[in-house]
Amino acid sequence: MRSELAAGSGETMEKRERPRVVLGVSGGIAAYKACELLRRFTESGHDVRVVPTASALHFVGAATWSALSGHPASTEVWETVHEVPHVRIGQAADLVVVAPATADMLAKAAHGLADDLLTNTLLTARCPVVFAPAMHTEMWENAATQENVATLRRRGALVIDPAVGRLTGADTGKGRFPDPAEIFDLCRQVLARGARGLPQDLAGRHVVVSAGGTREPLDPVRYLGNRSSGRQGYALARTAAARGARVTLVAGNTELPDPAGVDVVRVGTARQLREAMLKAAADADAVVMAAAVADFRPAVYAPGKIKKQEGQEPEPVALVRNPDILAELSADRARPGQLVVGFAAETDDVLANGRAKLARKGCDLLVVNEVGEHKTFGSAENEAVILATDGTETPVPYGPKEALADTVWDLVVPRLAQPRG
Repeated sequence: MRSELAAGSGETMEKRERPRVVLGVSGGIAAYKACELLRRFTESGHDVRVVPTASALHFVGAATWSALSGHPASTEVWETVHEVPHVRIGQAADLVVVAPATADMLAKAAHGLADDLLTNTLLTARCPVVFAPAMHTEMWENAATQENVATLRRRGALVIDPAVGRLTGADTGKGRFPDPAEIFDLCRQVLARGARGLPQDLAGRHVVVSAGGTREPLDPVRYLGNRSSGRQGYALARTAAARGARVTLVAGNTELPDPAGVDVVRVGTARQLREAMLKAAADADAVVMAAAVADFRPAVYAPGKIKKQEGQEPEPVALVRNPDILAELSADRARPGQLVVGFAAETDDVLANGRAKLARKGCDLLVVNEVGEHKTFGSAENEAVILATDGTETPVPYGPKEALADTVWDLVVPRLAQPRG
């Protein structure tokens, strides 16, 4: 529907039909990183209005925000008052994202203060709201900040946990601004769900997800591996975090940036993955084994590079089996009611092999997909059938891996509420 603000601005119908995003920027050093987030929104066809705080303009000027967004950037409720911007901007938005969100901004939002254009916009918004905090570790961990975050989450806002890494100066810890690409992907998921945003049906739950491929070293420079990119596991972790869960991602070999709001544990081999998964699953409500785990490893590791000998064929490489992590997690549940989800990558007789694997592994749900050199691995899309122990089969059509991830969690949530037989 045409908003009053849009009606008076001379915008074309085509522009008004673009998703309308308000990018709020509060006064932290990470404000410059919001320029990258803004660029991703505008280049993907979103209509973005930047609303900085006065302190944010100490880091990035209004001229930059205006040039990148194509809209004037203002901090004041008294400018263009005939358009009532302190009301209209929030009313017309499809999404409000505050990035970075300082401790001060989280406190104002939690207590309903409205002393500038951004806080007024937050009070009038009836769309999903996302906060991407960035601050020093001590500020993030302070009890007041944590209570403010809990309040905002309880009211339905999506507050992303900050990343761990280098902060201002020489400090390192939790409080780093999440990767702009990850914030953008999460916001796309929220927008795809419409006015109600992503459900917070995993709030208070701890989920563990594995992702990526394992590598089994043959010598210091060679290994046995697979084509897994880790994209599906990362999509599962990102989506679970967006739905309110505390997420531990056990990541094999992948070049993907850490998902926003997710604790990442990095591993290399199947045995390292097993150890990390068993540790993380100790207090988990749900465990999803999306990693492509090598079934075998070389029986002998050569301490030096295996060299080719002129005129001689190489010695055969003897293999031994790796532990079956999915079967072990399924057989020895770390806590009552824990749900275990497995993945099965098949190249032929996909459903038949999947049903047999579901029975053999003992997990609650098994996501079965067909893989190959140009299928699934490395792709941003996937299609699958999700098999359940109750005999139901849920097909997921070809589409973004985030859509498959959402369907997995849609099936997990009601089963978490059910007592195990």
